[in-house]
Amino acid sequence: MSRRLPLIALLVFLPLWLAASYAVRYGFMEDPQWVGLCSAQVQQWECGVRSTLGYLIHFRVIAWLALGLALLAFVLPRCAGWAVAVLALVVGIPALVLYTASIAVFAVVLAGLRLVRKGGSTAICV
Repeated sequence: MSRRLPLIALLVFLPLWLAASYAVRYGFMEDPQWVGLCSAQVQQWECGVRSTLGYLIHFRVIAWLALGLALLAFVLPRCAGWAVAVLALVVGIPALVLYTASIAVFAVVLAGLRLVRKGGSTAICV
């Protein structure tokens, strides 16, 4: 197995994750069909998911989680730090797309900096 395979997989996964985040935003949160349906019938499970996601966005839970993970990635050594930085990116990208860019931008930048940091901690772990 190539040593660069996890990095290539990450570079393929992140744009797909970004596209999925935009699909959630425009296809689920802002779509007039869902807005009208969930204002009329709150009993559907999709409306419950939409409502919960709305609360997570409103209270900035996703963005703060991404920022906490990015900060944690900076203090963890080697493989653990790299893995937590990837997790911070995975959480931070939807936070950027879902209306909390003011906090999430710091998380994504910090996680990206942790992924490219020079030194003994740049090993890509599998």
